[in-house]
Amino acid sequence: MMTNPIYRGPRELPTDPKGVTGRLSTWLQDFALAGVPVEIRARAKDLILDGLGCALVGAQLPWSRTAVEAVARFEGQGESVLVGWGRSTAAPAAALLNGTFIQGFELDDFHPLAPLHSASVVLPALLACAQAEGRVSGADFLRAAVAGFEVGPRVGLALHGAEMLSRGWHSGSVFGTHAAAAAVGVLLRLDAAQFEDALGLAGTQSAGLMAAQFEAMSKRMHHGLAARAGLYAAYLAAGGYTGIKRVFERDYGGFLSVFGEGHDPDASQVAAGLGERWETLQIVVKRYAAMGALHGPLDALFEIAAKRALKADEIAHIDVSMSDAAYHHGWWKLERPITPIGAQMNVAYALAAAALDGEAMARQFAPQRIDADDVWALIPKIEAHHEPEFDRGGPAGRGRTRLVVRFVDGSTEESFITLPTMITAPLDSEGVKAKFRTLTEGILAPERQQAIIELVSGIETCADIGALLPHLAAPVGSAFESEAT
Repeated sequence: MMTNPIYRGPRELPTDPKGVTGRLSTWLQDFALAGVPVEIRARAKDLILDGLGCALVGAQLPWSRTAVEAVARFEGQGESVLVGWGRSTAAPAAALLNGTFIQGFELDDFHPLAPLHSASVVLPALLACAQAEGRVSGADFLRAAVAGFEVGPRVGLALHGAEMLSRGWHSGSVFGTHAAAAAVGVLLRLDAAQFEDALGLAGTQSAGLMAAQFEAMSKRMHHGLAARAGLYAAYLAAGGYTGIKRVFERDYGGFLSVFGEGHDPDASQVAAGLGERWETLQIVVKRYAAMGALHGPLDALFEIAAKRALKADEIAHIDVSMSDAAYHHGWWKLERPITPIGAQMNVAYALAAAALDGEAMARQFAPQRIDADDVWALIPKIEAHHEPEFDRGGPAGRGRTRLVVRFVDGSTEESFITLPTMITAPLDSEGVKAKFRTLTEGILAPERQQAIIELVSGIETCADIGALLPHLAAPVGSAFESEAT
């Protein structure tokens, strides 16, 4: 069992044990794997495997290489591995870059009501912490991961989730800091008072502007920055550096009062149902290499394609109706050329490529596909608009999509999606393993794939999570070049 090398005193209480920050801090202090239901543990392992697969795919993408070379220039060497690189760096830099890899190609997990990519903030911070502290059991690693998976969405729900996207915040990087801080704090065995400091230190580092979705590489890095911030928050708190007290309750300058200004945040969500309602189960695994709000339109398109083959010269127009959050997040008029991040966030591009290729995975968002003439010939035929009726369904209505394809012969096909299939028919453990193999095919040798799957599947019995690191650390091929190693 790992012991906290920094904290040595008796347990201390948070400043207001009955407040939401205090209740969350106390729950984290007492959180034990024995109290986690088997199905939650199983889902957490699925999310860990999916996150690692996304990191391996993202490690050698062009923008990831740019990030590594830029950061390594001043961070230098260290003890924390960079996934898929065969090199190491300082722990904070590793958390930043490994989180950037997981978010590197819009393939990672997604919480539909509190938009957050949990693995990209939780796993990089935990991997960095585990290497810094030494021998960490797989059971402790899993316990800490579940804590992070539970905390991030609750903070997001307090801000009404998608409201953050509508207001231009990159929601997950705003409340991802708390997920990372909670996870690392559990691994460091902080007491409730230290958790209060860690959450306050995490909240003051929260940030992320959604305009990064249009062309900037920085959108890929937002969750990595949150992972690094959470790592720092937990270690600072462990070392006695104090953070904002009662960070979720403060009226002036508090986390919810600032980020929730104008949309009535609900502080009760932060500590609601702890240990009874499991947000880990609500985190879904993506089926497409596109942002979450595009999964409904893509499902609708493929449903139509199953009834009638889609041929570009037969399509006159495609109309997409979306909720407010999805529309503002995923629609703007495209101008050629665009970057891969813009393609993965824009509904017109995603539908055009999917209609032509019959899928929406890595190949559809590679640079050479993005600049293809057949895609750009179809894009002008696609238009999205906001359907206010969908918003009246509350949070559950945000996934609604109506897609109508009008053909040149005058006929139409229509599909209405209440919720994307990633929610209504989530991938089970075998489906997650199949996705992992598909994603890493060509960049990882089969025996390396299998070793990672087996180690994650039996993580509770792993005496030292370090056994996983060599399989993650070794160089990988590029998803665009398919060099299996």
